[in-house]
Amino acid sequence: MPAADSISRPNAVVIGAGMGGLGAAIRLAAKGCNVIVIESADLPGGKARARPTAAGPAAMGPTVLTLRAELDELFHLCGTTTEAEVALIRLARLARHWWPDSGPLDLFPDREANIEAVRAFAGAREAQGFAAFDTATRALYDAFETPVMRAPEPDLAAIARATLRRPALWSALLPGMTLDRWLKRHFRDPRLRQLFGRYATYVGGRPGHTPAVLALVWQAEAKGVWAARDGIQSVAAALARAAERLGVRFHFATTARRIVRQSGRVSLVETDQGHHPADLVIFNGDPRALAEGHLGEAAQTALPRALGKPSLSAYVWSFAAAPSGPLAQDLIHHNLFFTADPQAEFGPIGRGRMPESPTLYLNAQDRALDPPPPLERFQIILNGPADAASPPDEDQTCHTRTFPPLARMGLTFAPDPDGLTRPSDLALRFAGSKGAIYGPSPEGVLAAFRRPVARTGLPGLYLAGGAVHPGAGVPMALLSARQAAQQALMDLTSATPSPRTAMPGGMSTAFPKTGPRPSR
Repeated sequence: MPAADSISRPNAVVIGAGMGGLGAAIRLAAKGCNVIVIESADLPGGKARARPTAAGPAAMGPTVLTLRAELDELFHLCGTTTEAEVALIRLARLARHWWPDSGPLDLFPDREANIEAVRAFAGAREAQGFAAFDTATRALYDAFETPVMRAPEPDLAAIARATLRRPALWSALLPGMTLDRWLKRHFRDPRLRQLFGRYATYVGGRPGHTPAVLALVWQAEAKGVWAARDGIQSVAAALARAAERLGVRFHFATTARRIVRQSGRVSLVETDQGHHPADLVIFNGDPRALAEGHLGEAAQTALPRALGKPSLSAYVWSFAAAPSGPLAQDLIHHNLFFTADPQAEFGPIGRGRMPESPTLYLNAQDRALDPPPPLERFQIILNGPADAASPPDEDQTCHTRTFPPLARMGLTFAPDPDGLTRPSDLALRFAGSKGAIYGPSPEGVLAAFRRPVARTGLPGLYLAGGAVHPGAGVPMALLSARQAAQQALMDLTSATPSPRTAMPGGMSTAFPKTGPRPSR
């Protein structure tokens, strides 16, 4: 039963309990809204999911946690701390990288340590190139953080002013300057171009087609990476528990069917279990689901512009095994095994096929523990195309392109791994995604600036999650939650009532701006 004072509080319905939905729910509840979260799965997390194994839950989704301050703030709004709610470990090494005939190369959350690591790996010339790359990406990050990452929508005028003050940024912003082309200005060693080109895939693009400006992703990682001892899904579970103590109510195993419009704005969310009055709705899912009509006619026309092509997808192995071979003892939490032929990876992906020779990301989930257990949890990710037809021998082909190459490099597993998630599985699980992990593709000159933003064309409906501005990944999803909650609250408390801001039933827009409230 809602608390007695809830009658005067706006009703907020959040559809989706991924990171964006959880962040938005907490921010709205902390400002005094009655918040209900509708989630079709049995657990919170969205793409931050896990598969049961003999060693415990093995991650099926994101494993990298950066920009931790966003997470800390959410727990603070709930009257607690990150340390009290979830076990995080700051990693001394960001990642370890191998090539078929060389490696490893470790990267660190320290500029000088990285310069020395690159010098030892590839020589003085490449160390100088890394130093220049690091300086340039830091300038890009600083220039774009406020007008892009922390703005309701990209402020192109502010970006222009920043670049006029810093001409050194221009080379990364030239029309047609891809990440791959830009990296050639810094590195002669193709292995280093391959390594830092991977940051295009972190947002769902190919290095040869993604704008150079997205090299700034490196700086988010360089600021520090944390591992969740029990996987990123444990972070989602901790946020949900803290949100419940704040008064947020969760309805799991419940599917949102329709967003209802009345008097020109949202008024109700219908589910397969009933309906919920709504003064505002946050949709934490792929915006394409709205455009395809999954939430009804009113929401179908809410997006002001057409969505671009979907981003990359992935083939994901999640399993428990005992590793063996020369590299077994050398694994750390984040590992990358690069292909000798990048064209054999990204060429087939561009044609809608599984990569013939993929780079393999391997998360050794239990290497954050000391010592790791005999039976460890692993996740291996191969980039793949979204919205592609599944060949009849897809599982066996994927197995052949994953584990024999690792064995040749010195790493095997027992028992033989299973637990494959395919792009087609992701398409079925996440409505409107077409299997894409990162929402709209970042490929194209202005693609990164054309993502859907929080406020939609339907008054009272807002977007959050990795498929909307400012982008993909856990910290970006949390930033999107900040924007969605802020835009929604701004509209609710507008001084001049209008069809966009008036609330159903004559409810007053004045409501207390409270902090954490007692558990109900």
